[in-house]
Formats: sequence, C-alpha cells, structure tokens
Amino acid sequence: MFHLFKSGRRNEIKERPFPPEWLAFLAKNMPYYARLSADDQAELLGHIQIFLDEKSFEGCGNLAVTDEIRVTIAAQACLLLLHRETDYYPDLESILVYPSTYVVHRTRRAPGGIELEGDEARLGESWVRGAVVLAWDSVLRGAADVSDGHNVVLHEFAHQLDQGTGEANGAPELPGRSSYSAWIKVLGADYDALVAQVHDLHKTDIDPYGTTSPAEFFAVVTETFFEKPKQLRRLHPALYEQLQLFYQQDPATRFVDHAAG
Repeated sequence: MFHLFKSGRRNEIKERPFPPEWLAFLAKNMPYYARLSADDQAELLGHIQIFLDEKSFEGCGNLAVTDEIRVTIAAQACLLLLHRETDYYPDLESILVYPSTYVVHRTRRAPGGIELEGDEARLGESWVRGAVVLAWDSVLRGAADVSDGHNVVLHEFAHQLDQGTGEANGAPELPGRSSYSAWIKVLGADYDALVAQVHDLHKTDIDPYGTTSPAEFFAVVTETFFEKPKQLRRLHPALYEQLQLFYQQDPATRFVDHAAG
C-alpha cells in the first residue's frame, strides 16, 4: 500500500509545471541539458522535481542554500537516473553543500598498523547512509565543461548507486545475477590496466584517481562515460558497453556534432 501511495505521489509531482526560473538555472549552469533529446529533457525535469521534494539540502560554512544550488545539483544527480527504474537514491536524505573546498580531519591506518591523523581537503564525498557532501564551486565548475571528464556530482552520486548494495565496491546493483560476471570481468580488467599504467608512469585516458579502489574506478569512469563518451567507446569498448547497459543511456550520441568527447 505504501509503495502505491509513493508511486502515485511521485506521478503527481512529475505532472507539476516546471518553474521557469528553474529552467533558467539549467540553461545557465548545466549546458549538458541542451544536449539531451526532448524526451530525455522532459524525463529529467520530472526526476528533478521528485528529487527536490524528497531530499533536503543544508548549507555549511555559512552558505545559504538557494533554488539555484538545489536545482543545479539535482539535475546532475538525476542525469544518472534517466531510462532506469529508480527509487531516487533511497538511502540518501540530505545534501550538504559548502561554498568551496572543505577540510575534514581523518585518521587512516598505515602499513604496520600505525594510525596517522591529518587534515584532508575535499571537493565532495558520499556517505554510505544519509548524505552527500559537495563544494558548490566545484559543482559549478564540473557542470560548466561538459566534455572534460570531471564532474563532482556525477562522481559522488555514482558512489550512491554503488553503495545501494550496502558498500562501495565498484559493483552497483545490476539487473540480474548473470550480469555480474561480465561486469566484474570487464571493469576488473580495465581497473588493473589503469593501475599498471599509473605504476609505470604512463599517460592515462582515465583519471588516475580511479586506481584508488574499485569503487573510485566506477565513479571516475561514470564521469568519463557521460562527459567523454566517444573517447571511452573508442578506447574501452567493452567498458563502455557495460556502462551503457547499466545506465541505459548512450551518451556518445549526444556528442555526434561536437568535436569534444
């Protein structure tokens, strides 16, 4: 009964007129929106309205949260949901937004069991339960260039999809059990190849940060898939195919008439 109520409520929200001032924010801050087909644009607008209805935003570091901030972040987060059955990041409750790069104090265990403490500057992070944290200036910078392969919102919300299985391990929930063998084989091979390239100090076409862990590799290649799709399809066709199957999108078609990507 609750599922039917939630579904009906979401359908009602999707039918609401999309505020013109919100469309202006998309035109100003998210040029990727113009690359979408008319059907995809309409679907994205519906997703944005549901996302904003169900998630809370909190400003940190004296940042006042505005509709521009909310819409710009929601639009990029919902890009990952197009064409897919979705429950809108069900474990996510809040998006915490800092004005710029923020610093966290962290403790990490070094080899030998030694604990090291220190401050770490961050542009964003995704918590397993409850929250995504973002730096607003990095959100704008990532959205402004649709073909540089760097987008902090896509990165952190890819982590949210990955964490939907309970932990971030580079294997999000896939359509069926049979899908995992191909996923692990393909992404595992490309991950190992990237690690080897970085180890040998070779130039890489995928962000070297992806060598941090399989989870970071998935988040990094998600950025590449959406923003440098033609390059990814050309150099990593099997990887592109797996991401295309997962996201149910073919972003390379959005770059046909553009040199970038």
